[in-house]
Order: sequence, then structure tokens, then C-alpha cells
Amino acid sequence: MPSAKSAGSKRPAPAAKACWLVKSEPETYAWTDLVRDQRTAWTGVRNYAARLNLNAMKAGDRVLFYESMGPKTVLGIARVTRTAFPDTTADEPGWVAVEIEAVAPLRQPVTLAQIKADPALAKMVLLRISRLSVQPVTPAEFDRIVALGK
Repeated sequence: MPSAKSAGSKRPAPAAKACWLVKSEPETYAWTDLVRDQRTAWTGVRNYAARLNLNAMKAGDRVLFYESMGPKTVLGIARVTRTAFPDTTADEPGWVAVEIEAVAPLRQPVTLAQIKADPALAKMVLLRISRLSVQPVTPAEFDRIVALGK
């Protein structure tokens, strides 16, 4: 029979980190800007669904950085470093930002065409709600895109 001490010593497994994709036009804020700056406040989001996603982000969550103009590619991996806080660029209350930091570039950018052609990525929000600037990504989708980028 296990002792009371050993029975109560099990720690709950840590919660899995969520995964996200953020989109930016390179003329506004490019992957190279995030690499240069190392971290930034992700401001200027003015879509209600995207705002819900910003509010759901937690420190440590993994983020794919997608440039939405030109070749439309995932270029790198970032991480959430600060959860939702008031967006100082907003003219009205309620809009939020998060802080993200650059983690690593993908060796090979992953294009929208590659994502569309990959059956493992067929259900990505990116393909269903293409204009959403902050969107959830499943851990499997995140890992697949990272694998395609190696």
C-alpha cells in the first residue's frame, strides 16, 4: 500500500502551450524587424475575433510569424512574452496587444502554396479565415510547418 506521502506527491502535468499564427504586412512590420528588435508589442489589431485570440495568448505560447504580402510565407518562430495589455495605439478602450519575441527563423520559408498543398494542414484557420490577423494553430499544424521549414 502506498504511503500518504507518495500518493500525494504526484504533480499535475504542466498545461500544454498554445500555438498561434500572427500575420503582418512586411511594409508595416516584417520578420526582419522583429529579429532586429528582438521583441515587440503586437499592436494595431482591430478585429474582434483576433482580439479574442490576443486575450487567450499566454506567456510562453509559440507563434508562427507570417508575412501576408508578396510571397505570403511563414518566416519564423516567436514566443509570447507578455499577455494581453491595453493597446496604446487604439483610439477606443478594449483593444489589446501582446508582446512577442523572436525565437528562430525557419531555414526555408513555408509558403501559402505549400500549406494549401499539404493534407496535414488542410484544416488550418489560415485556409478558412484568411484575413484573420491573429489565429490559433494546433500543435500538430505548428510542428508540421516547422518541419517544412527545415
